[in-house]
This record gives sequence, C-alpha cells and structure tokens, in this order.
Amino acid sequence: MDVKFLDIQKITNSFQPELSDAINRVVSKGWFLLGEETNKFEAEYAKFIGTNHCIGVGNGLDALRLILKAYIELGVMSQGDEIIVPANTYIASLLAITDNKLKPVLVEPDADTFNMDISQIEKLITPKTKGIMVVHLYGQTCWSEELELLANKYQLKVIEDNAQAVGAFESSNIKRTGALGDASGHSFYPGKNLGALGDGGAVTTNDEQLSNMIRALANYGSTKKYVNDFMGLNSRLDEIQAAVLRVKLQRIDIDNQYRREVAERYANEIKLEGVQLPKLDNGAINNLQHVFHLFVVRYEKRDELQAYLSENGIQTLIHYPIPPHRQNAYKELSTNVYPITEEIHNDVLSLPISQVMGDIDVDRVIRTVNEFKAI
Repeated sequence: MDVKFLDIQKITNSFQPELSDAINRVVSKGWFLLGEETNKFEAEYAKFIGTNHCIGVGNGLDALRLILKAYIELGVMSQGDEIIVPANTYIASLLAITDNKLKPVLVEPDADTFNMDISQIEKLITPKTKGIMVVHLYGQTCWSEELELLANKYQLKVIEDNAQAVGAFESSNIKRTGALGDASGHSFYPGKNLGALGDGGAVTTNDEQLSNMIRALANYGSTKKYVNDFMGLNSRLDEIQAAVLRVKLQRIDIDNQYRREVAERYANEIKLEGVQLPKLDNGAINNLQHVFHLFVVRYEKRDELQAYLSENGIQTLIHYPIPPHRQNAYKELSTNVYPITEEIHNDVLSLPISQVMGDIDVDRVIRTVNEFKAI
C-alpha cells in the first residue's frame, strides 16, 4: 500500500534514538519485571492522567477485568450483578464483564458520535445494576453531567474503557479521560496513540483501596512473595514496555494535536456525496474531547468504497464489522435487537490517520475518496 492505514514502523522510528536508549538501559540493568522503569512510568502516567494511582498491567482487557474482579473481592459487586455497557464497542469491553460472571446490559449508541447514548441508560437500571462502563470510542470522550447524576443517584460505579482515548479531555478541558470515573482501564497495544512495542495496559484510579487490591490481584493475588491472599492473575507491565512508554508519553499531546489537524482536513475537504463524517463540535483542532485514535466515516456502499481505495493504494480498516451481540461468543445476546448499532457496523470505514502522515498522504486520501463514484 502507498498509504498505510497506520505506519507503526515509521512511528517507532520517529522516537529514535530515545527508544533504543531506553531499551538498552533496561537490558543493561538485567531487571525485567516490577522494577524502576515500571514504578516511574506508573508515577508519570498517573500525573499525566490526573489520578493518585496507576497500576501497570499486561494489556487493556486485563485492566478492565482486574477493576471488576477487585470490586467483587471488595464486596462492592457480586457475581450476577449487571454492568451497563455500550452495544457499539469492541468485544473486550464485554469480555471483561462476563469473565467476572457479571451480566452486560447493552445500550445503543448516539448515531452521530458512535458513543453510548447516555439518555438511554436510566431505563435499563435495575436493583442488580452495580456499574456503568463507558467507552471513549475511536478517541472521543463519552461523558456528561447526566451520567454523573445517574451514577450518584443509583450509587453506581463508573468504569472507563479508555483504551482508545489517552490524552482526551472532558468538555471543560480540565480533566482527562481516565480520571473521570471511579476507575479506568487503558491499553497500550502498539496501534494505540500511546503504543508499546508489544502488549501493555494500566489501571488508573483515585481509590487507594481499589488500587491496592488491583495491584495484588495482578500479581497472583499476592502482596508478599509466596503469600497469596486472593485468587489472582499474572498481569504485569514489563520493564521494557514501561521504558518505551515513558519515552512516548512525553510527546502524546503533540501527537494527538497533529491527529486533530489531519482530522480537520478530512472533515473540511472530503466532499463525497453521501459520506457521513465524524461530528466535530467546535472544530477538530480546538476540540480536545477527541484524540482521533480512529477517523471513522459512514457510507452506505462502504465495501465498494473500501475496495476502490485499496485499488488506489490506500489501506482502510473496518472498526468493527460484527457487533458483540452478533458474535458467536455471545449467542445468548443474539436475539436482542440494536438497530443503530447494527446499522453502524454495516457502513463504518476507518480512514488512515496518524501522527506521521505527511501532507502528501493526506492529500491523496482526500482526493481519492472524492473521486470515488458508486456503481
């Protein structure tokens, strides 16, 4: 492809020689788990997000799993309790819930933002509801005063799935995602805006008791070597990934801003009739509530457009072709009907966007999309 969807090698090279220096620093010390780099990254990431605590874990799914597992161990939740979650999300959001034998209750998205429609939550709350998992999908903040009022009214925990929105802010531009709810799960998968060179994740929270429980659960349920108080997991961020993330964290706001500028060009210059562009309040550059992990458009003849772009050297992806309730893993949800979710999954297409796309690549994407003629 002439224009890759995401040129991870180019992104990696843009951090050299600092990345190689950081990796060599870890290798030369010979300490690869639960060491100085992880401790420093946790402190730096907590400060960046705006929370008191950060626990590095193995991946983003584990981050969410551990939050819910910790709430169960602390007696806040019990198996069989309900967690409200978007119907339009990556399956990991649901997997974290069902892995803890909790019940996902799906909410339709807002058709314009793709995020959970908060106005639809209250009618789904029952005596078994113990939490709301908000997903900042594609990099756009999902938050409102109404959500906070609901959580307070019904004494619900709010868990953020912040896998795609590192660095985004809520509407007042004061607090970042990851510091809005009671706890947040983060992913550092290589394709994320803040990506490791392998799997990685973190939990952020201001709840010290929850933080201590998650840290123990992520380390075999142990706070002291060979003493296991809980049936835990093995999910730890390693020293090399922590060192890599410390380098990349220094540039995340700059990289996110560049993504906003690419997104603004797409929003202003793509003129293909019938294409639905992301809804951008106040313009992309000034809208700090979106970090554009993905730039997702909707188009009725999505597959034809994708094939045309591929033929012309532009790589695109579909996030996501099958919604969670239509996956074989969740056959018990297959009879449920979520028309907005299903319509979105049928016609969304993600265009290339990253902090290393040059003007020539952006020009080419815009021109090629505009030249498409549906049959």
